[in-house]
Amino acid sequence: MSLQTISGQTNAKRMLGSSLRSGRISHAYLFSGPGGSARRRAADAFAKALLCERGAELGDACGECLSCRKVEHGNHPDLQAIGPDGASIKIEQIRELQKMFSYRSGSSGRKVYIIDEADKMTVQASNSLLKFLEEPPAPAVAILLAENGQTLLPTIRSRTQLVPFTALGAEDILAALAAEGLATPAARCAACLTPGPEECKALAAENWFAEIRNVVIQLGKESIGRSGASLVTAQQQVFKAGLGEHLDSLFDLFHLWFRDMIYVQSERREHIVFIDQLEFISQVAGSRSAEYWISCMSMTAESKKKLKSNMNTQLCLEQFLVNLAP
Repeated sequence: MSLQTISGQTNAKRMLGSSLRSGRISHAYLFSGPGGSARRRAADAFAKALLCERGAELGDACGECLSCRKVEHGNHPDLQAIGPDGASIKIEQIRELQKMFSYRSGSSGRKVYIIDEADKMTVQASNSLLKFLEEPPAPAVAILLAENGQTLLPTIRSRTQLVPFTALGAEDILAALAAEGLATPAARCAACLTPGPEECKALAAENWFAEIRNVVIQLGKESIGRSGASLVTAQQQVFKAGLGEHLDSLFDLFHLWFRDMIYVQSERREHIVFIDQLEFISQVAGSRSAEYWISCMSMTAESKKKLKSNMNTQLCLEQFLVNLAP
């Protein structure tokens, strides 16, 4: 793993590479933003480069020196990582980290520690970390990872260098998956709902996601008619099949389904998500106005709001399907 093998995140990689080459290493970094897998992979790669014998020269890890090999095998004595124990990171974990760092370094260089999901620290753990940041027992670099860095204590944020992370676009995610031979129809949908390749692969591999996607295709086709068949399908294929807890994703996929209709109307077929349904979408898209499809997209957003307001899930979906009727 090296910084350059991480998909996207150009600005973050540039910042970290510049720090390595210039030798201006902060004592603490905050990797903040969407894309949990990208943040963690970048933290691992940056830690590896910090400990690498040629990291300052290359602006990245060489992958060949003894230090790099130790990191790759997970047994480098000067690299520690912690994450939530259950729902939170507890003060005992921070104290144990401090204890490990009080031991003599395995080399004459720095030590590095990674705190994953740092925004889940308890108040006590946060206060303990603050003291650790201010008075580390040895030359150390902290790498804190958080979905939303603003939830950390202001005193912790002020002592870190912010490295912002962004969600990758669906096209970038699909390109990364295509390189691995994983750009399946399900992954094409999942890429629009996730911040990075790893999250996309995980979602696309879920059986329930494939089932929900199939239901959306069936309901999308049935909702064009007037028979009311979509209500029967919703009852049998969603609620009796135990998929009611995934309605949020169902509405997300419906949004993509209706957007595909607009893409076909505007001759932008290269952006279609339900690519395996291109023939049907091409036949149907012109049967309604762009305004109609846009109104359908608005209905999906409104239905998601109702779900968040704890509306009965079955009623929410049934209302949505009834409102789609031409």
